[in-house]
Amino acid sequence: MSTQPVFDIGVLCRYDSPGPRYTSYPTAAQFREDFGEEQLRRWAWRSNVQVSPRPISLYVHVPYCFSPCFYCGCNRTISRDPARGEHYVERLLHELRLVAPLFDTRREVMQLHLGGGTPNFLSPTQLSRLLAALADGFRLSGVAERDFSIELDPRHVQDGDVAMLAQLGFNRVSLGVQDFDTRVQQAINRVQSVAETLAVIEACRRAGLRSVNLDLIYGLPLQTPAGFAHTLDTAVGARPERVAVYGYAHMPAFFKAQRQIASADLPGAEERLTLLQLAVERLCAAGYRHIGMDHFALPEDDLARAQEDSRLHRNFMGYTTHAGCDLIGLGPSAISHIGSSFSQNQREISRWQAAIAQNRLPVARGLELGTDDLLRADAIQQLMCRGEIDVEGIERRHGIDFGVYFAAALQRLRPLVEDGLATASRTLIRATPRGRLLLRVIAMCFDRYLPVAAPAAAAAAPAAGFSKLQ
Repeated sequence: MSTQPVFDIGVLCRYDSPGPRYTSYPTAAQFREDFGEEQLRRWAWRSNVQVSPRPISLYVHVPYCFSPCFYCGCNRTISRDPARGEHYVERLLHELRLVAPLFDTRREVMQLHLGGGTPNFLSPTQLSRLLAALADGFRLSGVAERDFSIELDPRHVQDGDVAMLAQLGFNRVSLGVQDFDTRVQQAINRVQSVAETLAVIEACRRAGLRSVNLDLIYGLPLQTPAGFAHTLDTAVGARPERVAVYGYAHMPAFFKAQRQIASADLPGAEERLTLLQLAVERLCAAGYRHIGMDHFALPEDDLARAQEDSRLHRNFMGYTTHAGCDLIGLGPSAISHIGSSFSQNQREISRWQAAIAQNRLPVARGLELGTDDLLRADAIQQLMCRGEIDVEGIERRHGIDFGVYFAAALQRLRPLVEDGLATASRTLIRATPRGRLLLRVIAMCFDRYLPVAAPAAAAAAPAAGFSKLQ
């Protein structure tokens, strides 16, 4: 089945409304404060005593950045004090000593990701200490199929850094670019030359890393179709294995740094869609496959192969190649998915540190999934990763009559079918090429926590569903 989308401006305008990105179901908005340390310990124990315990995926959050990017809505703290990095690693190692003993050491870590913030805020020595501690606390896999990745700010990568990361076991790197247009970079307070970025990509090639991802953003202040086309051509020319193209969501009431961006400098609704169309068409023409939402990958990349083999998975790290793992999050705001539970650490660094100092797991909230949650999560995961729902498979696994159980969802889906965004039969629900860019909207039909009319409502903010910030 082709996954390449067909760009239809009229459809995107009509259906594009703010909504979940479905890196989980239920989404984090449903997490409850009555889920705490006791519940997490219980779910960790349950995960160990399964007949075949699941492998482990580790996420480590590094919340520090050297300078503020005005578009950013991530959980980060600005600092140029290197002592902050040392202090933070000490706290991470303390949390690791609390968490690692909860899990059977025979369970392999197949996936590791350092995100932020800016993970290379930490020095090479600090990163080495962190990886050594992770290897002491967990069984880090040595197989070729493992996925060990790190987000890097190319402006702060020094000679030898990438080679060091490869020696530590990283085989994939994600680079923030956003836009190569100097005027746009100045408007978002992130001036980054093409040469800096290309030098890091070349270092990744020399070090033998398996995959490089570039993050781009459309809808930024002062962006124009001509300027963004140049950015896309430069990115494609570097031939990264993956490209993510996020839509900027301007929410200055929630994110203080965004107040530095003048609303008058932002592209209008029609121009935003033109920028998105440029990205979709140029990436597809260059041979990239649309994986889903805002992600594209070359056919030989692990992400595209996982999609082809129905092994693609979506979690809080985005699209991944390792389904069937328990996810353990370390650091402030990090989210874990253990068994049929979600849990999130304290968001504020001070509260996260205070819990650790008292030898408590720093859990702020979470959720235990019920039968209905698991059923709907199965359907939404299939849709987000494969662009379709195997109706008969859902019925077999969960012992339901799909048409009866999801009668309300199918009613909500009907307008999307009538508009050619999806097809629905007794055995299969599938996004059409015109609906591939609106997978999120189709998935909303099966979300019982949303208002009934949400998916069918017209929108005010084009392409908001592509925002990394939501």
